Amino acid sequence: MITTDFVPGSPCMLDVGVPDVPAAASFYGAVLGWDYEPMGEEIEGGMFRKDGKMVAGLGKLTEEGARPAWMIYYTVADADATTRAVEAGGGTVRVAPTDIEQWGRMAQYSDPLGGQFAVWQPGESKGVDLVDAPGSLCWTELYTSDAAGARRFYGDVFGWRFTDMPMPGGEGTYTLITPAGQPEERMHGGLLEVGEDALSLAGGRPYWHPVFAVADCDAAVAQVNENGGTVQMGPVDAEGVGRMALCLDPFKADFVLLTPTEG
Repeated sequence: MITTDFVPGSPCMLDVGVPDVPAAASFYGAVLGWDYEPMGEEIEGGMFRKDGKMVAGLGKLTEEGARPAWMIYYTVADADATTRAVEAGGGTVRVAPTDIEQWGRMAQYSDPLGGQFAVWQPGESKGVDLVDAPGSLCWTELYTSDAAGARRFYGDVFGWRFTDMPMPGGEGTYTLITPAGQPEERMHGGLLEVGEDALSLAGGRPYWHPVFAVADCDAAVAQVNENGGTVQMGPVDAEGVGRMALCLDPFKADFVLLTPTEG
C-alpha cells in the first residue's frame, strides 16, 4: 500500500516524458480522469491533477535516443549518499543530484542492467498528493532479466526488504518490495524476472512501470483504445489482486491499470 506519508525508499513522485505534451495530456485525461496544469510558457510540461490533487508530472522528451516512458521517484534522506550507493553497486548516474528550487533535490540513475529510476530528497514538496485511490499510483513494478541482481542492487541502495511469492500456475516467482523498517502493509511494489521478449520496449534493458488504480478496468481500457493507446495484456483477473491490464500510451510509454480486489 502506497501512502502520502512518504518514508525513505517509498515511491513519492512520477512523471512521463513524451514527444507531444498536449497529446499526452489529452490521452491521460481521457483514461484516468486527470486535469493537466501547464507550468508556464518557458517549460513545455506541467502537472496532472485528480480532483485538484497532484498525481503525476508530464514533460517534453528531450534526451536524444530516449524512449517515452514513466519515471518513478523514490524518497531518500540524502540524494548525494544515494548517488554514492548507486555507483558502489554498479549503477550509473544519469542526472547528478540537483536542487529544484526550494521544492527538493532530485537525481536519476540506471541500475547495473540499464533500468532507469530516480530519487527525490524532499524540501517543501514531499511528492504527489494522491495515491492508492482511483486515478492515482497504487503500485510500482520492475521487469528485469536478473531478479537476484536487482534484489542485491536495490537492497543496497534503498535497504528494501523482499518477500517472494509463487506466481499462479507455477509461472515463476514474484518478489514483493517493502521499505526498510516498515510493516508488510507498506509494500509498494514488486519485481519480476522476465525473458527478452518482455523487455523489448526498452531494448532488452529492465524497466519500471507504474500501476494506476481505476474504478473500472474495462472502461479505462476502452478509453486507452479509443484515444490512440494499445493494450499489451488484459484485462484479466488476478486472484487476490484485482482486474488489470498492461497498456501503452500513444507513444508506447507503458503502465498498468488495476481495479483492486475489495478488501
